[in-house]
Amino acid sequence: MQTRLRGRDVIDLQEWTKDEIATLLDVAFELKRDRALGRPHPYLRDKVLAMLFFFPSTRTRASFEAGMAQLGGHAQFIESRTTQIAHGDTAKEIGEILGRYNDGIAIRHVDWRQGNGYLREVAEASRVPVLNMQCDVYHPHQALADLMTIIERLGDPRGRTATISWAYASSYQKPISVPQSLALLLPRFGMNVRLVHPPEFMLMPEIVEQAQENARRARAGFEILHDFDAGIRGTDVVYAKSWGALLTTPDEAEGAKIIDSYKSWITDEPRMATAGPDAIFMHPLPADRNVEVTDAVIDGPRSAVYDEAENRLHAQKAVMALTMS
Repeated sequence: MQTRLRGRDVIDLQEWTKDEIATLLDVAFELKRDRALGRPHPYLRDKVLAMLFFFPSTRTRASFEAGMAQLGGHAQFIESRTTQIAHGDTAKEIGEILGRYNDGIAIRHVDWRQGNGYLREVAEASRVPVLNMQCDVYHPHQALADLMTIIERLGDPRGRTATISWAYASSYQKPISVPQSLALLLPRFGMNVRLVHPPEFMLMPEIVEQAQENARRARAGFEILHDFDAGIRGTDVVYAKSWGALLTTPDEAEGAKIIDSYKSWITDEPRMATAGPDAIFMHPLPADRNVEVTDAVIDGPRSAVYDEAENRLHAQKAVMALTMS
């Protein structure tokens, strides 16, 4: 267990060692037990977390707010459009000022080619930890909760196979940060990864290279497939969600045309039946029901989506308790 994590930013888990991430998981499981047993754990009494949102949220906002309250502190919700950011507040000023008012700064900014850079600028100026609630490149807290869920449902993840797949959804060009963080994290804990997507929906090349290197070091498998059915066959985890063709085109209309050519990429019962005998279905939510995944799968016995959503709370509490105490 690593004990010197106070003050650390959580922007990209690649910047954390495997032992440090294992510590986050250990604490997350302990806090989940405390919550189940009704044991109070006010490790952040009188601490305040600033939560700055440039993009709407349900689970992220609710879980961070609830987590801070359960840790004895307060979460300060800040919607970017209600601030002076549009009128001149720079990332440096946000880091300097909120870092002096608060004990941590959490930011959600998913605008393509902007979000991660903004978080880095804030972190550079801040004297307190900056936590990534999702940017255009990474979603570390989602990936941490996902790994926690896989361990709960399947046990030791080493040697298991996770399919991280694109799925059809017509709502909008969704960020690529979830599949990227998952592809980076899971191989570090010994999981074989199948990255499955149509050719137009590639992830950032530098991220894929890092993921492949993580797999090589852990002696895990990493393969890229363009066949949805082949990607699901025999796997242990079906993590199928939509993301945008952002590296093919940033244009929403053109992206929508590309997306519409792959309407058959939906996780249904016949496909889930080809997965491993104890395979689980995962999705960070919200899902486009009966578009990305059928009701029968997402509400069925193999679905882990609600455990996954709950674990956002416990994983984030571990991060806050260890970095903000």
